[in-house]
Amino acid sequence: MHGAAVQDYLKVICKFSLAGERCTPSVVAERMAVSPAAVTKMLRRLTELRLVEYARGGEITLTPAGEKVALEMIRHHRLLELYLMEALGYTWDQVDSEAERLEHVISEEFEARIDELLGFPTHDPHGDPIPTKDGFLARDQFGTLAELQPGTEAVVRRVRDGDPALLRYLGDLGLYPSVTVRMERVEPYGGPLRVTVNGTERAVGRELASSVFVEPAGTGA
Repeated sequence: MHGAAVQDYLKVICKFSLAGERCTPSVVAERMAVSPAAVTKMLRRLTELRLVEYARGGEITLTPAGEKVALEMIRHHRLLELYLMEALGYTWDQVDSEAERLEHVISEEFEARIDELLGFPTHDPHGDPIPTKDGFLARDQFGTLAELQPGTEAVVRRVRDGDPALLRYLGDLGLYPSVTVRMERVEPYGGPLRVTVNGTERAVGRELASSVFVEPAGTGA
């Protein structure tokens, strides 16, 4: 079993890959809030363990072994987030930091019991897909609320989950996964979007709307 630091690095690298973004030491250092020297040292270790492939100054990629570890951690994390909400009453802005601590220490038996208790869920509270036990991760591609045309309806499928304050604000607006929204109009000159959520028209800033991923109504499951 690899240590928590190794698992955290692999998870971050994997998330860049899943987002289709180029992963370099500088972006890893920024995402993890560590020094470039610390990243360089860890990359040497990960390369020696054959968990990543990296040529100095180039892009970091996971080996199959590294991807397996990363997806296992992502699975732990997302199952724990849902468990914390469904069974323990946490709010969706509280679960990330708690799951971050717990994901490294739960056993495979504990993971399996959570999975069964929750009814074998496919997505976490923020709409992110949960990797299967055998390492498959669905990679749905959704547009953002900011791209929705006036007069059209869509279903919220996923929201960015890195900022608790953002999640609290989205919750205040009612913008949760599975909620249907309607774009009423787009105010000119960079003004807000007017969006109907649960029967109430809301003013949603464009930057905020870019953190909400939607699927046109009538096209999803």
